[in-house]
Amino acid sequence: MRKKIVAGNWKMNKLYSEAVELVDEITIMLKDDDKAGDIIKIIIPAFPYIRKVVRHSHGIKNLFTGAQNCASEEGGAYTGEVSAAMIKSLEADYIIIGHSERRSYYKENYEDLKKKVNICLGQSLTPIFCVGETKEIRHTNKHFEVVEEQIKNSLFHLSADEFSKIVLAYEPVWAIGTGLTATSGQAQEMHHFIRKLIEKHYGKVIANNISILYGGSCNAKNAAELFACPDVDGGLIGGAALVAKDFITIIHSFPQ
Repeated sequence: MRKKIVAGNWKMNKLYSEAVELVDEITIMLKDDDKAGDIIKIIIPAFPYIRKVVRHSHGIKNLFTGAQNCASEEGGAYTGEVSAAMIKSLEADYIIIGHSERRSYYKENYEDLKKKVNICLGQSLTPIFCVGETKEIRHTNKHFEVVEEQIKNSLFHLSADEFSKIVLAYEPVWAIGTGLTATSGQAQEMHHFIRKLIEKHYGKVIANNISILYGGSCNAKNAAELFACPDVDGGLIGGAALVAKDFITIIHSFPQ
């Protein structure tokens, strides 16, 4: 059975005192929230705040902590990098891999991302693997082709058991931080395409059980419409995750 997931990516936002205040607000709201109990909720702060978020999440049902990235090497002389093992030692459970900002600004390629996925799984961390297309690619009608290439080149080396541990996130790059959002029809169309692609490679059982999140300017106003799509299993939330009330509203947006 597919998990319903809302993951809040804080990106490079919040000073320490602000991060503590935000996680306090979120956890207080979630503490006795039966409606949100069965939904997987993930807070993904900047590296320095991971341990603090982990500690605040103790005792709240299905609330987990993630990291926004990890090194493509397991350890060694890589100044400035943070390994998956370090993240695991902080008791985090998830790592975002392949976010469009990492692909674009830091030129992460298919081989880098493949290595990161392997290392995460080796540490029993769950990768939230991001795929998506730019505005230019969508306008040339190659968005399906590009997303297929991203998945095949960084994930299809995995065994069926390994792949079943992945969470996917579709993020139309043209809708991230722009105020634009894919229509529910566009989101469903791509999510369905991704699920069918997985089915061809790994079979119907794995395809039907993999969670695929939507990650393009999902917010408190549009989450319910997006989450009502049959192949959308939740959201990878950006700016709206920085406001506790909005984050909780999004968590409450799944159809009953």
